[in-house]
Amino acid sequence: MTLPDPRPRRFPLRRMPATTWGAQEPTWREGSPAVIGAALKRALARPSGNWFVLAASTEVRADRPFGRVVAGTELVAWRTPDGTVHAGPGACPHLGAPLCRGGVDSGRLVCRWHGLSLDGDGFPGWDPYPVHDDGVLVWVRLDHAGGEDPLEAPVVPERPDPGASLAAVESMAGRCEPEDVVANRLDPWHGSWFHPYSFVGLRVAEVPRGADPDPDRMVVDVGFRVAGRWGVPVRAEFHCPEPRTVVMRIIEGEGLGSVVETHATPLGVDGRGVARTAVIEATVASSERTGFAIARKVAGAVVRPAMRMTARRLWKDDLAYAERRYLLRSTGRWPG
Repeated sequence: MTLPDPRPRRFPLRRMPATTWGAQEPTWREGSPAVIGAALKRALARPSGNWFVLAASTEVRADRPFGRVVAGTELVAWRTPDGTVHAGPGACPHLGAPLCRGGVDSGRLVCRWHGLSLDGDGFPGWDPYPVHDDGVLVWVRLDHAGGEDPLEAPVVPERPDPGASLAAVESMAGRCEPEDVVANRLDPWHGSWFHPYSFVGLRVAEVPRGADPDPDRMVVDVGFRVAGRWGVPVRAEFHCPEPRTVVMRIIEGEGLGSVVETHATPLGVDGRGVARTAVIEATVASSERTGFAIARKVAGAVVRPAMRMTARRLWKDDLAYAERRYLLRSTGRWPG
């Protein structure tokens, strides 16, 4: 596939090469388990500072609490009127009531059972956790779960200018571990085969070589399918800034600089001992086109829901990939 000129074209759509699903070039030889496994191993070795993505920034509000289990730890989060995010244990220190079902009043978290109110300074038997709001996602630091040397702030990927971009976050959960989610994203070779409704003509142009590659990234040429044979060709890079995050960034073509961040947050295990992981995917789109400014104005009603729907469709398939990988690993049948 011919790469696009980095300057925006008047019409971004291009007619993609005609091919059927079964006639496209097989990618199993290039998608080497050794290459994917080595990239995954390097990603898992990077420090996270014990930070985990908790939720989209818009999910943590000042009018009601937000609850989620992360790495087996029940959590609750809320905002004070000045917009500051707080997070702490999800059980009330009085009798263990679920604080996510309580309320928020004048910036204080109020238990529904007996009216105990809490703030960000803590309470006997209830200590808040460090939290970070990057404007798109809320992160929480769990030192007892991460087991690493803590960092003052999470490793947040570089993003387009927030004043000229559009962000949407979608969350799903599956029966797998974070490494299975990361491994899925470090296998771009499956794109046109597993997601023919979204991708066409995918070609992996660059893979990391050696024990300590610099840059440690994969580069892909791909057409994002719009309708039929019409698509938008781009060049994108995939890299892992920390062990539970994979970032896809457009480096040439339409939407230059836009990113898709895939964050894998361990939830814990279910009653049968099966691991559960949340995929929290943030898409931060940017464009120099005049129409993009209009799109930002109608983002809430039209664009963000469409962005979330696209992410959900892809991850419906990709979670099946991650869950299958986890099943084979956990039963000693993983061929990689």
